[in-house]
Amino acid sequence: MTTRDDTKRHYDVVAAVIRHEGRLLCMQKGPTRFPYTSLRWEFPGGKIEPGETPRQALQREIEEEMDMLVTVRNSVGKVCHEYPDFSITLEAFWCDVASPRFTLKEHHDFLWLSPDQLPQLSWAAADRKIVDLILSPQDEGCPAS
Repeated sequence: MTTRDDTKRHYDVVAAVIRHEGRLLCMQKGPTRFPYTSLRWEFPGGKIEPGETPRQALQREIEEEMDMLVTVRNSVGKVCHEYPDFSITLEAFWCDVASPRFTLKEHHDFLWLSPDQLPQLSWAAADRKIVDLILSPQDEGCPAS
């Protein structure tokens, strides 16, 4: 975590675009203190801890939050987003699983959707950018810090 200014925190986070039999795992956040993320949909993941690579962080987060083992593949892309109270740099990775079973620990709900169904959900803004990359692959990138 770094601080870009005195009022807004910045987080480096990772997300798993988990594939199984042609469908992608979408997770609904529970209620949060931020209305712009509360009950929005996202790809599971979390913050990168000091000393971790993005791939290590992703494997740890998915195992901790879902009791699921993933094989992390290629990067889908990296996006930046400024929320009103914080900013994030989000890198998403394609992930494969041997079994679609997991424990719903930190999320409100989940859906397995085909890629063409993704736009129907109310996504958190940063994750919506990842949806756009999935549907039309390109590297949106982030401006230089």
